Amino acid sequence: PQDLSNMVWAFATADINTDKLYKMLANEAVHRQLRGFNPQNLSNMIWAFATAGMRSEKLFGMVANEAMQRQLRGFNPQGLSNMVWA
Repeated sequence: PQDLSNMVWAFATADINTDKLYKMLANEAVHRQLRGFNPQNLSNMIWAFATAGMRSEKLFGMVANEAMQRQLRGFNPQGLSNMVWA
């Protein structure tokens, strides 16, 4: 999970905005059903997608549901604000 969120973060930070790349990364995260993703992984990934101007309704919905199931436990204020911004 951290490898995937770090990769997405790096692409967004480097201003690499390729639809095909982000679709592939979103599909992989969805395929993994977010298993093993910690709160920072989730917030970094969603921040990266939003920063790159990319959307994945399925991924964003899954992350929102995961955050609610966890009752926001483990999310720090910066991570929460990044997710809300995204």
